[in-house]
Amino acid sequence: MLIGIVGKPSSGKSTFFKAMTLADIDIANYPFTTIKPNRGAGHVKIKDIAQEYGKPSNPREGFTIDKFRFVPVELLDVAGLVPGAHEGKGMGSQFLDDLNQADALIHVVDISGSTNEKGEPVPTLSYSPSNDVRFLEFELDMWYLRILKKGWEKFSRTVQQEHLEISKALAKQLSGLRVTEDMVKKYAKDLPENPTSWSEEEMFKLASKLRAETKPMIIAANKIDIPGSEENYEQLKKEFPNHIIFPCSAESELALKEAHKHKLIHYLPGENNFEIKKDLTKEQTKGLELIKNNVLSSFNFTGVQKIIDTAVFDSLNRIAIHPGGVSKLEDSDGNVLPDCFLMKEGTTALDFAFRLHTDFGKKFIRAIDVKTKRTIGKDHQLKHLDIIELILGK
Repeated sequence: MLIGIVGKPSSGKSTFFKAMTLADIDIANYPFTTIKPNRGAGHVKIKDIAQEYGKPSNPREGFTIDKFRFVPVELLDVAGLVPGAHEGKGMGSQFLDDLNQADALIHVVDISGSTNEKGEPVPTLSYSPSNDVRFLEFELDMWYLRILKKGWEKFSRTVQQEHLEISKALAKQLSGLRVTEDMVKKYAKDLPENPTSWSEEEMFKLASKLRAETKPMIIAANKIDIPGSEENYEQLKKEFPNHIIFPCSAESELALKEAHKHKLIHYLPGENNFEIKKDLTKEQTKGLELIKNNVLSSFNFTGVQKIIDTAVFDSLNRIAIHPGGVSKLEDSDGNVLPDCFLMKEGTTALDFAFRLHTDFGKKFIRAIDVKTKRTIGKDHQLKHLDIIELILGK
Protein backbone atom coordinates (compact mmCIF):
# COMPACT_ATOMS: atom_id res chain seq x y z
CA MET A 1 0.00 0.00 0.00
CA LEU A 2 1.34 3.39 -1.05
CA ILE A 3 -0.10 6.85 -0.31
CA GLY A 4 0.90 9.63 -2.71
CA ILE A 5 1.27 13.19 -1.43
CA VAL A 6 0.36 15.61 -4.22
CA GLY A 7 -0.16 19.31 -4.77
CA LYS A 8 1.27 22.35 -6.49
CA PRO A 9 4.78 23.59 -5.61
CA SER A 10 5.14 25.41 -2.25
CA SER A 11 1.83 24.12 -0.90
CA GLY A 12 3.59 22.39 2.01
CA LYS A 13 3.76 18.87 0.55
CA SER A 14 7.31 18.21 1.68
CA THR A 15 6.59 19.64 5.14
CA PHE A 16 3.58 17.33 5.39
CA PHE A 17 5.77 14.41 4.31
CA LYS A 18 8.47 15.26 6.84
CA ALA A 19 5.87 15.74 9.58
CA MET A 20 4.66 12.19 8.90
CA THR A 21 8.06 10.55 8.48
CA LEU A 22 10.67 12.83 10.16
CA ALA A 23 12.77 12.04 7.09
CA ASP A 24 15.73 14.27 6.26
CA ILE A 25 14.54 16.05 3.11
CA ASP A 26 14.82 19.47 1.50
CA ILE A 27 12.09 21.97 2.43
CA ALA A 28 12.18 25.40 0.86
CA ASN A 29 9.74 28.15 -0.09
CA TYR A 30 10.28 27.99 -3.83
CA PRO A 31 8.84 25.84 -6.61
CA PHE A 32 10.13 22.34 -7.37
CA THR A 33 12.13 21.79 -4.19
CA THR A 34 11.19 18.15 -4.71
CA ILE A 35 12.66 16.87 -7.98
CA LYS A 36 13.01 13.17 -7.31
CA PRO A 37 10.15 11.64 -5.31
CA ASN A 38 10.77 11.16 -1.59
CA ARG A 39 9.75 7.82 -0.06
CA GLY A 40 9.30 7.17 3.62
CA ALA A 41 7.14 5.55 6.28
CA GLY A 42 4.24 7.42 7.79
CA HIS A 43 2.18 5.75 10.52
CA VAL A 44 -1.50 5.15 11.11
CA LYS A 45 -2.73 5.23 14.69
CA ILE A 46 -4.59 2.32 16.27
CA LYS A 47 -5.40 1.17 19.78
CA ASP A 48 -2.58 -0.92 21.29
CA ILE A 49 -4.72 -4.01 21.79
CA ALA A 50 -1.99 -5.79 23.81
CA GLN A 51 -2.67 -3.41 26.68
CA GLU A 52 -6.04 -5.09 27.21
CA TYR A 53 -3.94 -8.05 28.35
CA GLY A 54 -1.90 -5.93 30.75
CA LYS A 55 1.23 -5.45 28.62
CA PRO A 56 2.32 -3.08 25.83
CA SER A 57 3.10 -4.50 22.41
CA ASN A 58 6.65 -4.60 21.04
CA PRO A 59 6.25 -3.71 17.34
CA ARG A 60 8.80 -5.11 14.94
CA GLU A 61 7.95 -2.14 12.72
CA GLY A 62 6.44 1.11 13.94
CA PHE A 63 6.22 2.17 17.61
CA THR A 64 3.89 2.73 20.55
CA ILE A 65 3.07 5.86 22.53
CA ASP A 66 0.87 5.60 25.62
CA LYS A 67 -2.05 3.29 24.75
CA PHE A 68 -1.65 3.60 21.00
CA ARG A 69 0.28 1.74 18.34
CA PHE A 70 1.57 3.36 15.16
CA VAL A 71 1.68 1.06 12.14
CA PRO A 72 3.90 2.00 9.16
CA VAL A 73 2.46 2.97 5.78
CA GLU A 74 4.63 3.87 2.79
CA LEU A 75 4.35 7.49 1.60
CA LEU A 76 5.48 9.06 -1.66
CA ASP A 77 6.09 12.82 -1.96
CA VAL A 78 6.23 13.69 -5.65
CA ALA A 79 7.27 16.81 -7.55
CA GLY A 80 4.79 19.71 -7.52
CA LEU A 81 2.03 19.74 -10.11
CA VAL A 82 1.23 22.84 -12.20
CA PRO A 83 -1.49 23.47 -14.81
CA GLY A 84 -0.54 21.73 -18.07
CA ALA A 85 1.29 18.89 -16.30
CA HIS A 86 -0.37 16.29 -18.54
CA GLU A 87 1.29 18.11 -21.45
CA GLY A 88 4.68 17.91 -19.72
CA LYS A 89 4.76 21.37 -18.10
CA GLY A 90 6.72 21.78 -14.86
CA MET A 91 7.70 18.34 -13.61
CA GLY A 92 4.40 17.02 -14.94
CA SER A 93 5.45 13.92 -16.83
CA GLN A 94 7.60 12.65 -13.98
CA PHE A 95 4.91 13.56 -11.45
CA LEU A 96 2.25 11.51 -13.20
CA ASP A 97 4.51 8.53 -13.80
CA ASP A 98 5.45 8.48 -10.12
CA LEU A 99 1.79 8.68 -9.09
CA ASN A 100 0.82 5.56 -10.99
CA GLN A 101 2.08 3.47 -8.05
CA ALA A 102 -0.15 5.16 -5.46
CA ASP A 103 -3.27 3.51 -4.02
CA ALA A 104 -4.66 6.77 -2.61
CA LEU A 105 -3.74 10.46 -2.71
CA ILE A 106 -3.45 13.23 -0.16
CA HIS A 107 -3.79 16.59 -1.91
CA VAL A 108 -1.99 19.25 0.12
CA VAL A 109 -3.60 22.63 -0.63
CA ASP A 110 -2.26 26.01 0.50
CA ILE A 111 -5.50 27.12 2.14
CA SER A 112 -4.03 30.54 3.00
CA GLY A 113 -4.17 31.57 -0.65
CA SER A 114 -0.62 32.96 -0.41
CA THR A 115 0.76 31.10 -3.46
CA ASN A 116 -0.60 31.06 -7.01
CA GLU A 117 -1.12 28.02 -9.25
CA LYS A 118 2.63 27.89 -10.00
CA GLY A 119 3.58 28.00 -6.32
CA GLU A 120 4.81 31.61 -6.55
CA PRO A 121 4.23 33.92 -3.56
CA VAL A 122 1.27 36.32 -3.78
CA PRO A 123 -0.43 38.45 -1.09
CA THR A 124 -2.21 36.23 1.46
CA LEU A 125 -5.86 35.50 0.59
CA SER A 126 -5.44 36.91 -2.95
CA TYR A 127 -5.62 33.46 -4.60
CA SER A 128 -8.51 31.00 -4.31
CA PRO A 129 -7.46 27.50 -3.16
CA SER A 130 -10.52 26.15 -5.02
CA ASN A 131 -8.54 26.66 -8.22
CA ASP A 132 -5.95 24.17 -6.99
CA VAL A 133 -8.54 21.46 -6.39
CA ARG A 134 -10.03 21.98 -9.86
CA PHE A 135 -6.79 22.10 -11.81
CA LEU A 136 -5.17 19.15 -10.02
CA GLU A 137 -8.19 16.92 -10.59
CA PHE A 138 -8.35 18.08 -14.21
CA GLU A 139 -4.69 17.18 -14.71
CA LEU A 140 -5.23 13.73 -13.22
CA ASP A 141 -8.34 13.21 -15.36
CA MET A 142 -6.44 14.24 -18.49
CA TRP A 143 -3.67 11.80 -17.55
CA TYR A 144 -6.23 8.99 -17.30
CA LEU A 145 -7.81 10.11 -20.58
CA ARG A 146 -4.43 9.98 -22.31
CA ILE A 147 -3.92 6.42 -21.11
CA LEU A 148 -7.48 5.49 -22.09
CA LYS A 149 -7.05 6.91 -25.60
CA LYS A 150 -3.70 5.25 -26.23
CA GLY A 151 -4.29 2.90 -29.16
CA TRP A 152 -8.02 3.54 -28.83
CA GLU A 153 -8.85 3.33 -32.54
CA LYS A 154 -7.37 -0.16 -32.87
CA PHE A 155 -8.71 -1.28 -29.48
CA SER A 156 -12.30 -0.13 -30.08
CA ARG A 157 -12.33 -1.65 -33.58
CA THR A 158 -11.14 -5.00 -32.21
CA VAL A 159 -13.82 -4.93 -29.49
CA GLN A 160 -16.51 -4.31 -32.11
CA GLN A 161 -15.27 -6.77 -34.74
CA GLU A 162 -14.63 -9.63 -32.31
CA HIS A 163 -17.77 -8.91 -30.26
CA LEU A 164 -15.76 -8.62 -27.06
CA GLU A 165 -17.34 -7.62 -23.76
CA ILE A 166 -16.28 -4.00 -23.32
CA SER A 167 -16.05 -4.25 -19.51
CA LYS A 168 -13.58 -7.14 -19.67
CA ALA A 169 -11.57 -5.71 -22.56
CA LEU A 170 -11.28 -2.23 -21.07
CA ALA A 171 -10.44 -3.54 -17.59
CA LYS A 172 -7.61 -5.53 -19.14
CA GLN A 173 -6.47 -2.47 -21.11
CA LEU A 174 -6.41 -0.32 -17.95
CA SER A 175 -5.24 -2.95 -15.45
CA GLY A 176 -2.11 -0.89 -14.78
CA LEU A 177 -4.39 1.74 -13.23
CA ARG A 178 -6.12 -0.91 -11.08
CA VAL A 179 -9.34 -0.54 -13.07
CA THR A 180 -11.60 -3.56 -12.59
CA GLU A 181 -14.35 -5.08 -14.69
CA ASP A 182 -16.97 -3.99 -12.15
CA MET A 183 -15.77 -0.38 -12.35
CA VAL A 184 -16.13 -0.31 -16.13
CA LYS A 185 -19.61 -1.86 -15.91
CA LYS A 186 -20.60 0.75 -13.34
CA TYR A 187 -19.38 3.82 -15.21
CA ALA A 188 -19.73 2.81 -18.87
CA LYS A 189 -23.26 1.37 -18.65
CA ASP A 190 -24.85 4.45 -20.24
CA LEU A 191 -22.29 4.76 -23.04
CA PRO A 192 -23.01 3.51 -26.59
CA GLU A 193 -22.52 -0.24 -27.01
CA ASN A 194 -20.12 0.39 -29.89
CA PRO A 195 -16.95 1.99 -28.39
CA THR A 196 -15.84 3.31 -31.80
CA SER A 197 -18.62 5.90 -31.48
CA TRP A 198 -17.65 7.21 -28.05
CA SER A 199 -17.10 10.95 -28.10
CA GLU A 200 -14.16 12.80 -26.53
CA GLU A 201 -16.50 14.18 -23.86
CA GLU A 202 -17.85 10.71 -23.01
CA MET A 203 -14.35 9.31 -22.74
CA PHE A 204 -13.26 12.19 -20.51
CA LYS A 205 -16.19 11.62 -18.14
CA LEU A 206 -15.36 7.91 -17.98
CA ALA A 207 -11.68 8.67 -17.32
CA SER A 208 -12.65 11.10 -14.54
CA LYS A 209 -14.89 8.57 -12.80
CA LEU A 210 -12.29 5.81 -13.05
CA ARG A 211 -9.64 8.15 -11.67
CA ALA A 212 -11.79 9.06 -8.67
CA GLU A 213 -12.48 5.38 -7.99
CA THR A 214 -8.91 4.10 -8.35
CA LYS A 215 -7.12 7.06 -6.75
CA PRO A 216 -9.32 8.12 -3.80
CA MET A 217 -8.24 11.54 -2.56
CA ILE A 218 -8.29 13.46 0.70
CA ILE A 219 -7.66 17.21 0.77
CA ALA A 220 -5.32 18.59 3.43
CA ALA A 221 -6.22 22.27 3.85
CA ASN A 222 -2.69 23.21 4.91
CA LYS A 223 -1.45 26.42 6.58
CA ILE A 224 -4.80 26.70 8.39
CA ASP A 225 -3.09 28.67 11.19
CA ILE A 226 -2.38 31.65 8.89
CA PRO A 227 -4.95 34.42 9.59
CA GLY A 228 -7.80 34.35 7.07
CA SER A 229 -7.25 30.71 6.12
CA GLU A 230 -10.29 29.46 8.00
CA GLU A 231 -12.56 31.52 5.75
CA ASN A 232 -10.99 29.87 2.68
CA TYR A 233 -11.42 26.46 4.33
CA GLU A 234 -15.15 27.02 4.87
CA GLN A 235 -15.53 28.20 1.28
CA LEU A 236 -13.70 25.14 0.00
CA LYS A 237 -16.07 22.84 1.88
CA LYS A 238 -19.06 24.64 0.35
CA GLU A 239 -17.70 24.36 -3.18
CA PHE A 240 -16.72 20.68 -2.83
CA PRO A 241 -19.34 19.13 -0.51
CA ASN A 242 -18.56 15.59 -1.70
CA HIS A 243 -14.82 15.83 -1.01
CA ILE A 244 -13.11 14.78 2.22
CA ILE A 245 -11.38 17.92 3.51
CA PHE A 246 -9.53 18.44 6.80
CA PRO A 247 -7.88 21.58 8.22
CA CYS A 248 -4.17 21.03 8.62
CA SER A 249 -0.95 22.61 9.86
CA ALA A 250 1.91 20.39 8.72
CA GLU A 251 4.43 22.87 10.11
CA SER A 252 2.89 22.63 13.60
CA GLU A 253 2.87 18.82 13.49
CA LEU A 254 6.52 18.79 12.44
CA ALA A 255 7.47 21.15 15.28
CA LEU A 256 5.59 19.04 17.86
CA LYS A 257 7.13 15.78 16.66
CA GLU A 258 10.63 17.25 16.66
CA ALA A 259 10.09 18.56 20.20
CA HIS A 260 8.83 15.13 21.29
CA LYS A 261 11.79 13.45 19.59
CA HIS A 262 14.18 15.64 21.57
CA LYS A 263 12.20 14.94 24.77
CA LEU A 264 11.26 18.59 25.27
CA ILE A 265 7.57 17.65 25.34
CA HIS A 266 5.40 14.55 25.38
CA TYR A 267 3.13 14.60 22.33
CA LEU A 268 0.72 11.96 21.07
CA PRO A 269 0.07 12.52 17.34
CA GLY A 270 -3.54 13.30 16.60
CA GLU A 271 -4.26 14.73 20.06
CA ASN A 272 -5.06 18.32 21.02
CA ASN A 273 -2.46 18.85 23.71
CA PHE A 274 1.12 18.14 24.81
CA GLU A 275 3.04 18.05 28.08
CA ILE A 276 6.20 20.07 28.61
CA LYS A 277 8.98 17.81 30.00
CA LYS A 278 12.01 20.14 30.19
CA ASP A 279 12.84 23.79 30.69
CA LEU A 280 12.37 25.63 27.40
CA THR A 281 13.87 28.77 25.95
CA LYS A 282 11.64 31.82 25.47
CA GLU A 283 11.53 31.13 21.72
CA GLN A 284 10.53 27.49 22.23
CA THR A 285 7.86 28.47 24.74
CA LYS A 286 6.45 31.11 22.42
CA GLY A 287 6.42 28.73 19.45
CA LEU A 288 4.59 26.00 21.36
CA GLU A 289 2.07 28.52 22.75
CA LEU A 290 1.29 29.67 19.21
CA ILE A 291 0.70 26.09 18.10
CA LYS A 292 -1.51 25.42 21.10
CA ASN A 293 -3.57 28.60 20.70
CA ASN A 294 -3.78 28.85 16.90
CA VAL A 295 -4.02 25.17 15.96
CA LEU A 296 -4.72 22.67 18.74
CA SER A 297 -7.27 24.78 20.63
CA SER A 298 -8.95 26.00 17.45
CA PHE A 299 -9.13 22.75 15.44
CA ASN A 300 -8.54 20.06 18.07
CA PHE A 301 -5.55 18.60 16.14
CA THR A 302 -2.92 19.55 13.59
CA GLY A 303 -4.81 17.43 11.05
CA VAL A 304 -1.84 15.39 9.82
CA GLN A 305 -2.57 12.18 11.75
CA LYS A 306 -6.30 12.41 11.05
CA ILE A 307 -5.65 12.70 7.33
CA ILE A 308 -3.45 9.63 6.95
CA ASP A 309 -5.73 7.58 9.24
CA THR A 310 -8.72 8.53 7.09
CA ALA A 311 -6.87 7.72 3.87
CA VAL A 312 -5.98 4.21 5.06
CA PHE A 313 -8.98 3.16 7.14
CA ASP A 314 -11.80 4.98 5.32
CA SER A 315 -10.73 5.61 1.73
CA LEU A 316 -8.82 2.33 1.31
CA ASN A 317 -11.00 0.36 3.77
CA ARG A 318 -8.14 -1.27 5.67
CA ILE A 319 -8.35 -3.07 9.01
CA ALA A 320 -5.49 -3.92 11.39
CA ILE A 321 -5.00 -7.63 12.17
CA HIS A 322 -2.43 -9.17 14.56
CA PRO A 323 -1.07 -12.73 14.52
CA GLY A 324 -1.03 -14.11 18.06
CA GLY A 325 -1.74 -17.12 20.27
CA VAL A 326 -4.42 -17.97 22.81
CA SER A 327 -1.86 -19.29 25.29
CA LYS A 328 0.58 -16.41 24.82
CA LEU A 329 0.90 -13.25 22.76
CA GLU A 330 4.72 -13.29 22.68
CA ASP A 331 6.90 -14.57 19.88
CA SER A 332 9.97 -16.80 20.49
CA ASP A 333 12.00 -13.72 21.50
CA GLY A 334 9.43 -12.60 24.07
CA ASN A 335 8.08 -9.70 21.98
CA VAL A 336 4.37 -9.05 22.55
CA LEU A 337 2.28 -8.91 19.33
CA PRO A 338 5.31 -7.87 17.28
CA ASP A 339 3.44 -7.84 13.96
CA CYS A 340 0.41 -6.00 12.66
CA PHE A 341 -0.94 -6.19 9.11
CA LEU A 342 -3.19 -3.70 7.35
CA MET A 343 -5.64 -5.84 5.39
CA LYS A 344 -8.66 -5.02 3.22
CA GLU A 345 -12.10 -5.14 4.80
CA GLY A 346 -13.63 -8.52 4.01
CA THR A 347 -10.33 -10.35 4.57
CA THR A 348 -10.99 -13.95 5.64
CA ALA A 349 -8.98 -16.13 7.99
CA LEU A 350 -7.61 -18.00 4.97
CA ASP A 351 -6.65 -14.73 3.24
CA PHE A 352 -4.75 -13.74 6.36
CA ALA A 353 -2.93 -17.08 6.47
CA PHE A 354 -1.76 -16.61 2.88
CA ARG A 355 -0.71 -13.02 3.69
CA LEU A 356 1.57 -14.30 6.45
CA HIS A 357 3.10 -17.04 4.31
CA THR A 358 2.05 -19.10 1.28
CA ASP A 359 2.72 -22.31 3.21
CA PHE A 360 0.44 -21.13 6.03
CA GLY A 361 -2.38 -20.73 3.52
CA LYS A 362 -1.77 -24.16 2.01
CA LYS A 363 -1.60 -25.86 5.42
CA PHE A 364 -4.54 -23.94 6.94
CA ILE A 365 -6.97 -26.09 8.96
CA ARG A 366 -8.74 -23.50 11.08
CA ALA A 367 -8.05 -20.39 13.15
CA ILE A 368 -8.86 -19.10 16.62
CA ASP A 369 -10.10 -15.64 17.53
CA VAL A 370 -7.79 -14.97 20.48
CA LYS A 371 -10.13 -12.42 22.07
CA THR A 372 -13.17 -14.73 22.15
CA LYS A 373 -11.20 -18.01 22.07
CA ARG A 374 -13.67 -19.23 19.45
CA THR A 375 -12.68 -21.42 16.51
CA ILE A 376 -13.26 -19.78 13.14
CA GLY A 377 -13.25 -21.27 9.65
CA LYS A 378 -11.41 -20.25 6.51
CA ASP A 379 -14.28 -18.06 5.24
CA HIS A 380 -14.74 -16.15 8.49
CA GLN A 381 -14.30 -12.39 7.85
CA LEU A 382 -11.89 -10.73 10.24
CA LYS A 383 -12.52 -7.48 12.12
CA HIS A 384 -10.40 -4.45 12.94
CA LEU A 385 -7.97 -5.15 15.81
CA ASP A 386 -8.54 -8.92 15.74
CA ILE A 387 -5.81 -11.20 17.09
CA ILE A 388 -5.74 -14.46 15.17
CA GLU A 389 -4.01 -17.78 15.90
CA LEU A 390 -3.62 -20.12 12.93
CA ILE A 391 -3.92 -23.88 13.26
CA LEU A 392 -1.93 -25.55 10.51
CA GLY A 393 -1.62 -29.11 9.24
CA LYS A 394 1.57 -30.86 8.25
